[in-house]
Amino acid sequence: MSQKDPCQKQACEIQKCLQANKYIESKCEDVIRAMRRCCEVHTAQRSICCSGFVKEQEETIKNR
Repeated sequence: MSQKDPCQKQACEIQKCLQANKYIESKCEDVIRAMRRCCEVHTAQRSICCSGFVKEQEETIKNR
């Protein structure tokens, strides 16, 4: 049996927030920030939900 993604709850919260706010990201900054924190904590577990955040973080580091 596969284990639940550790950041799935935060990913779902982002989707709910975006839908409720007509996909205006600025209105969901708190939940997006919570997702980033979760992804930072759980990078070793290879969260599927974090794949986009990890790529974003790698690009930021690369471009410094």
